[in-house]
Amino acid sequence: MEKIYDFDKPVCRRGTHCVKHDALDEIYGRDDLISLWVADMDFETPDFVVEAMRERLEHPVFGYTVAYDSYWQSIQDWLFARHSWRVEREWMRYIPGIVKGIGMVINALTERGDKVIIQPPVYHPFRLVPEHSGREVVFNPLRRLDDGGYEMDFDNLESIVDSRCKLLILSNPHNPAGIVWSRETLIRLAEIADKHNLIVISDEIHCDMTLYGNSHTPFATVSEAAARCSITFGAPSKTFNIAGIVSSYAIVPDASLRERFYSWLSACEMDAPTIFAMVATEAAFRNGDSWRRQMLAYIEQNIDFVDDYLHQNLPMIKLLKPQASFLVWLDFSALGLSHDALNDLVVNKARLAMNDGAMFGCGGEQFMRMNVATGRSVLQPALEQLRDAVTRLK
Repeated sequence: MEKIYDFDKPVCRRGTHCVKHDALDEIYGRDDLISLWVADMDFETPDFVVEAMRERLEHPVFGYTVAYDSYWQSIQDWLFARHSWRVEREWMRYIPGIVKGIGMVINALTERGDKVIIQPPVYHPFRLVPEHSGREVVFNPLRRLDDGGYEMDFDNLESIVDSRCKLLILSNPHNPAGIVWSRETLIRLAEIADKHNLIVISDEIHCDMTLYGNSHTPFATVSEAAARCSITFGAPSKTFNIAGIVSSYAIVPDASLRERFYSWLSACEMDAPTIFAMVATEAAFRNGDSWRRQMLAYIEQNIDFVDDYLHQNLPMIKLLKPQASFLVWLDFSALGLSHDALNDLVVNKARLAMNDGAMFGCGGEQFMRMNVATGRSVLQPALEQLRDAVTRLK
């Protein structure tokens, strides 16, 4: 009989040094906010992950550890079962986090002054990492659709690529808009990248969290061109709420690109997984499908709950229903507020911590990113506080 998990169970995280709750004063200037921002979940980490770590803790020595076969095989089996992607063992390496991995690719494969293309509004480290590494960031903004969604602007992409462009960083699925990119879109992107000798870093950390019947397509699988130019990053951390364990991996199908990147990783000893990264990853991927399915069903219910509440009480705030992940992109533009006034409304009047859309780049200024991976006992008062704050504006 399938175990039933309780995602309504309250979990007090304050005092555990967690960013989401214990860094509120530092980030927002006050700590009396309902936290709906940084992208981890308020749900308990699955029991089978905790038990696997507890079992390893029974041995009193935590010395240097080899990257053992069953760890790698768990990733391969998961990717094949979930995404029909047959990944060879030599294609894979551990990396100590996806943002760090982006920095490693930039340092290993580009020079100062080279250009990196991003597609805003998008996860802000895509801009910050290359900028602070002395690379020039070039923008290929997503095109807004009439229904509030987005598509890639390939005409613009072709117009901005020049010989100094070395990398394009792809969010697949997209963060913050929750877009599951179609195979046709990814094929076209791969054609352009191959034509212009661009390396595509595909951040696929949200790939196991598709919603409402959508399915993820790994970028590297769509064509030979995509396989030639791609470095894919993934992790169980978002899906199984283990971001603090740092359990990311890279996949590079092309032998030449693999040699260039992995030789640098190896020389710097950046590809050595920690004991608990391996234990947690294998436990999650071996035992986690039922938990994942139940968690995603709860997330869908939360998204629908927020959407219904906005329709009934705050119709001027528009929700872009995500096709993947627990992050919801909210459009506040109909309120007609300046950027500063919008932040004041959300933080100081509604007393909510959400991610300021401007941090995701052009096109995000009138948006907020809302994390719904929490109990409905948290979402209900949060929405009521937002309703009351907007009502007072009138």
